Amino acid sequence: MQKIKLKELIKKEKEETATLLRCIPATVVSLFVVSVICMNLLANKTLVQTHWIALDGGILISWLSFICMDIITKYFGPKASNKIAVLASAINLLTCLIFYIASIISSNANDYTPLDNILGGTWFILLGSTIAFLISAVINNVLNWTIGKAFHKNPDGKLAFAARTYISTFIGQFMDNLIFSVIVFVCFAPIFWNGFSWTALQCTVCALTGAVAELIMEIIFSPFGYRIVNKWKKHNVGQEYLAYINRGKK
Repeated sequence: MQKIKLKELIKKEKEETATLLRCIPATVVSLFVVSVICMNLLANKTLVQTHWIALDGGILISWLSFICMDIITKYFGPKASNKIAVLASAINLLTCLIFYIASIISSNANDYTPLDNILGGTWFILLGSTIAFLISAVINNVLNWTIGKAFHKNPDGKLAFAARTYISTFIGQFMDNLIFSVIVFVCFAPIFWNGFSWTALQCTVCALTGAVAELIMEIIFSPFGYRIVNKWKKHNVGQEYLAYINRGKK
């Protein structure tokens, strides 16, 4: 009996995911996936490090990931956004595997050592970024949706969109940066990078500084996100998926 229910649940989830991928605009998904891949690559470089703050290159692009998630969450719901986050992480892992294979293939055409080091990546950075991203994505999406529910009178207004995106992005980014910093620069870096590490203060300030930076980017670009959501609504984008999940609620 339980096996039958499990099979039915898996079948339902596959159908729902397939419907979502048919309905969600490709541009947003593409930007989301590219931002996740770039964020993973840029995280290999520390941009700033003092006794109280440290920032890695991922901060330059991570804002785009959260804006895409906020748009998807507002229109399709948190579950849909979580599914796309898992898809982006899977594609990122596949990309990293291909990069790694390319890095270990020898070539007599030139010295590609610097490029190989970049493409090969670092396994614990990939581990840290994947775990941190997935956890923060769920936090961001659920929080975004929950805050939106609090605006009963005008849930589709500019104020509601701003509140849900600003708050969820700040908290989600803080958790993303903090989890990543602790996993990579506290747990693994001292072992594999000859004692190089970040302090607890650096991790916390990095997480806070990064969250503030991402919040500023969210404030700048959220009006575009609001327009995209309204444009989707105007043109009845994704009605097949919305009808599908509404049927499931009945």
